Amino acid sequence: MSRRFQKLYDLCGMIAGGLILCICLLISAQICLNAFGRIAPGVLPSTIPSYADFSGFMLAGATFLAMAHTLRAGGHIRVNLVVSRLPQSAQFAAEVFVLAVAAGLVGYAAYFMADLVRESVHYGDVSNGIIPVPLWIPQSVATFGIALLLVAILHTLCELVSARKPILSSPGEV
Repeated sequence: MSRRFQKLYDLCGMIAGGLILCICLLISAQICLNAFGRIAPGVLPSTIPSYADFSGFMLAGATFLAMAHTLRAGGHIRVNLVVSRLPQSAQFAAEVFVLAVAAGLVGYAAYFMADLVRESVHYGDVSNGIIPVPLWIPQSVATFGIALLLVAILHTLCELVSARKPILSSPGEV
């Protein structure tokens, strides 16, 4: 089961990287259209409709989809300066405490993100750009990403409890 979760985290990390690449391509295309519009006005459209909205949606998707992968890869910023100086039993207790609090906070956020998606579907909310996009679509991606972060936190907490020793802090990070 752990391998399947790790594959899902990695897949979402790759999708997040792909979304960042799409943002780069979209903004580059917009810059090229602006430049071409100054050289030969009226030949091509000067703007991509709602490109800023789409870039924002992709950025939100990339951010939330990458969080679980980043947690499992050890990429989140952690303060190990104090914890690394504690005895191993205290490090273990600190990691359990931090992961439990994180699970509670992220679970709370995931619940309300899911509620936001439900409200957007109920009221038919759409973006206010040139191209109206139903807001539940990008909100669903963000909700999935934060729910996956919750799974990753609980997964890490289970691994920590089964190992009965600190697993988050390493001496190389200090």
